[in-house]
Amino acid sequence: MEKPLDGNEWIKALLPPNAELVELEGPHRHFLVVADFDGDGAEEYAAAYRLDNQLFVFLLKHNGHAWNISGYAEGHGDSIAGLYAAPVNRLDRMSLVVDYRVVSAGVEKLRRSIYDWPSEAVQQHNPASYRHTLRQVNLYPAVNRTADGTFWGYITAQGQWGIAPEFESAEDFQPIGLAIVNKNGHSGLINSSGQVIVPAKYDTILPFSDGLAIVITDQGFQVINQLGALITRRSYSYISPYQEGRALFSVVDAAGQSSYGYLDAQGDEVIPARFLQGSDFQNGKALVQIAEKQFALIGRGGERLVAYPYPFVGPLGDGRLAFQKDVNGKYGYLDEQGTVVIPPMFTGAQPFQEGRAVVNTAADYQNRYGLIDRRGSFVVKPEYNDIRQLGEGRIALGKAIDVQEPYRGSRYALADNNGKPLTDFWFDDVADYKRGLASVTTGKETFFVDKNGRRASGLPVVSGSGTLTLVGALIKAFVDNRLSYYGPAGRLVWEQNRVIPLAPPYRVLEAKYKPNKDYLVYYPQVEGMANQASEKQVNQRLADLSEVKRVDPAVQLEYSYTGDFAVTFFRKNLLVLELNGYKFPFGAAHGMPSREHAKLDLVSGQFYELKDLFKPGSSYVLVLSEIVGQQIKTDPQYSYVWPDEYKGIKPEQPFYVTGDSLYLYFTPYEIAPYVAGFPTFRIPFGQIRQIIDEKAPFWRSFH
Repeated sequence: MEKPLDGNEWIKALLPPNAELVELEGPHRHFLVVADFDGDGAEEYAAAYRLDNQLFVFLLKHNGHAWNISGYAEGHGDSIAGLYAAPVNRLDRMSLVVDYRVVSAGVEKLRRSIYDWPSEAVQQHNPASYRHTLRQVNLYPAVNRTADGTFWGYITAQGQWGIAPEFESAEDFQPIGLAIVNKNGHSGLINSSGQVIVPAKYDTILPFSDGLAIVITDQGFQVINQLGALITRRSYSYISPYQEGRALFSVVDAAGQSSYGYLDAQGDEVIPARFLQGSDFQNGKALVQIAEKQFALIGRGGERLVAYPYPFVGPLGDGRLAFQKDVNGKYGYLDEQGTVVIPPMFTGAQPFQEGRAVVNTAADYQNRYGLIDRRGSFVVKPEYNDIRQLGEGRIALGKAIDVQEPYRGSRYALADNNGKPLTDFWFDDVADYKRGLASVTTGKETFFVDKNGRRASGLPVVSGSGTLTLVGALIKAFVDNRLSYYGPAGRLVWEQNRVIPLAPPYRVLEAKYKPNKDYLVYYPQVEGMANQASEKQVNQRLADLSEVKRVDPAVQLEYSYTGDFAVTFFRKNLLVLELNGYKFPFGAAHGMPSREHAKLDLVSGQFYELKDLFKPGSSYVLVLSEIVGQQIKTDPQYSYVWPDEYKGIKPEQPFYVTGDSLYLYFTPYEIAPYVAGFPTFRIPFGQIRQIIDEKAPFWRSFH
């Protein structure tokens, strides 16, 4: 393994922008400690850097192809007096010992901290010692709904806020000790102290793999390391997450054709973009398409190992590759050497895993799924609407809810990899097995089952449909679109708030309507209005606007529907609520979202309309139409709008207000493609002040 100890530029390239590598004083100035810190027999490098007056120590590990940041932790002093390795806990691995200088009241003291990789119990050397681990983070994303909006933060294992809710979204902490958060519509990274490691400047950050993460901007895809430094030298049209030190990337030429190649862990194009398609590396090999009817298996350097002269070859799975001998023909399987081991006989063929593969034998896009072994023999007959491989030697067998309309979904039974049934068809959904447990839902309850399909004892049973996930010391429950966490013996630790406080005496309560498994609505109900009769009428109107309507629990619907709400704005007497819905007709390519904003005066009980904001007789429709039309013409962010479809706004145009602006929006497909969602246009009140009726109840309700 290369040990580049003759300079520090290679390390600086891994650090975040503006970070300074810490060099220690002494007869020979140094910045690295070399030792086996994780007990794997190979040496790692430990060092420190300073960013925004905060010290950090970090570990560099070689993955066989490149150096990457393996872990880091915040420092605990003003400067570093000593940095060295010692066998503090065990003889088979080293701990990193750091002596910090701490200045307090003009007096300098030394404080010692000891770091272990991976986390172990750290022996305390003196009363001033600290105990640290670099990977285990007992913080969990959680959401808080307030009068100012919905914000995400992190709770501790005890259910208390560990990082205050200030983000638009927050994901789980990853094993490297970082979490992806979203602010102002952009993604960044924070550490377990809530400190920003990467500012929220990317459109998207994907989870880390191989110590690297894909980031997306309007320029394309790039790669960052764990300290937020870009390692790619340009943007790409696509980059897949790293696997085995390689990431598939694509470039698009002037004619719009994509070519695929591979990046190495330094962000270099180790395999140039010369393929029509590519897949992730597995065991040092990847499948690529070289030309029409020509696929190949390549090695890490791009060398061709085996060629496959077929119109389609699927990704490598368990030593087998699905293929088609003829264009649009049936599927069989090849071995890695290209020998046909299972002749084409299936209308669908999924990759092998655990010595089994799911195949379909039905024609005309129907479902007759079975499970085959490596020789092509059926271990589960092809008679199911769906089969899922769950891992750990278990599968889920799905029978159609409606045989005449199989797209309505399945009910599932659990079985082993040989098709031996373990349960009846009890479940609406089944998740993969992890650590001997799988999350299942019956529609009414969500819980864990063991590998025998029996309900696991001592674990939570949550009312509703969703999933349970083992996360650190807790169990995360996302059931009926609501988040909660449970501890040992199924004890509830934290749940999403159901009350949104406004200014006293007002508050918004969350009500739930779920007449059957396909219809779920959360809708707002207000409390605190002086006139109880008016409050009752208001709440009935909010329920109606939220699509709370008669649904027969015994009737199978033709669609599913979910509804939810959020506080968009609250000031003085005005409460603006956003009511969202999503209707999905079974068998459709996608569903249709809906949106409604209720503009409610909490004193009068009036629901305001757009005309209520303007002076009587004012040409507000014409004025607003011209403003929106000008934005479409001149603002690049609205380039997706179909210019010929915009004909102006309607008198009852959907809208909402904030403290300083009016927002007008359109429904999907109205003036833009479906993927554009709800095209929204902001108009500052200052731009339309001359037509606003500042004496009218609407304006005075929030001014």
